[in-house]
Amino acid sequence: MKSLVPSLKMALFLLIIILLIYGVIEAKNLLFPITFGVLFAYLLLPVATFLESNGIPRILANLMVILLVLVVFGLIFFLFYQRMALMFENLDSLKESANKNIESFQQKIQSLIGLSDNRFEDFLKSQVNRLFSSEGSGIGQVFSSATGAVFSLLILPVYVFLFLYYRTKFAYFILNIVKKKDKPVAIKILRDISTVAERYMGGVFIVVLILCIINSTGLLIIGVEYAILLGIISAFFNFIPYFGTIMGGAVPLIFVLLADSDPLNTGLKVLILFIIIQFIENNILTPNIVGGNVNINPFFIIIGLVVGSMVWGIPGMLVIVPFLAITRIIFTNIESLNHYAFLLGPGGTQKHSINFKKIRNKFLHRKK
Repeated sequence: MKSLVPSLKMALFLLIIILLIYGVIEAKNLLFPITFGVLFAYLLLPVATFLESNGIPRILANLMVILLVLVVFGLIFFLFYQRMALMFENLDSLKESANKNIESFQQKIQSLIGLSDNRFEDFLKSQVNRLFSSEGSGIGQVFSSATGAVFSLLILPVYVFLFLYYRTKFAYFILNIVKKKDKPVAIKILRDISTVAERYMGGVFIVVLILCIINSTGLLIIGVEYAILLGIISAFFNFIPYFGTIMGGAVPLIFVLLADSDPLNTGLKVLILFIIIQFIENNILTPNIVGGNVNINPFFIIIGLVVGSMVWGIPGMLVIVPFLAITRIIFTNIESLNHYAFLLGPGGTQKHSINFKKIRNKFLHRKK
């Protein structure tokens, strides 16, 4: 019987995890606006705090910040909507160009391989017809789904305002439920979470805004149709770590290969452009703007992205990194959980990494 106790505990633990995941999935429409509300509140917290420190009452400071953000996002959405409407007007011509390009690709493949099989061409054409369709499962459905998501997030500004307004109350509540001896640790955790969330959210937003300009400018120089629209869409994928630039670059690349008059030449230029942008984002923008605020093992970031996409789709991929960072902060400040913080963190592999500075110094020493 005693041997069954660990098994029962493990089974109970797994059951709780399964029920928790199921509950998070089922409550998606409730939870992800609240989650984004918390993250946006941390993003706007420095501005709101600055206004309060200059004598503006908290309620007015919060309203001013939220109204400013709504105006900015309203302008971005208006620009986005205009470009999408322009694309909808030209769906027939885009579909015709895509079918011609598919026929051209098929002929080139047949001339190289020497086989004549139109099944693949027919399959691609059917997918293109669905993609460039104003109804059904094409761009129209994607746009209507995006519009539905926007309307479902209309309550987001309310959540942001309430989190900003009641932030002190929430902090006091947490401090009141912990034991007196644990209050210093709780205060440190709250401060660390606030610092990391503010810097991460602010840094990522700045990177995405810069990439909106870089992507759109690069696509305009290449001569891609709907360059601004595609540049904004591809930039917003950079809210997803590691894979964001690749996923974002795939959007204009696929569009060019399907709808451009010279798909191979223009597609090659787009590919080179996003390789350069990937290098700039990974080596210049993100390290200097976002920095090492998250400090999460890339292995767990990738696992987190996969799990987040399975649970909440793209919204899950957007919120998983801040969630992991907050989890690591909690583990770091609770002594009994330090080993989990070590596992989530990037440390412990320094002796196996390549130290380019050390290699360069050795090379210069030998040269002398």
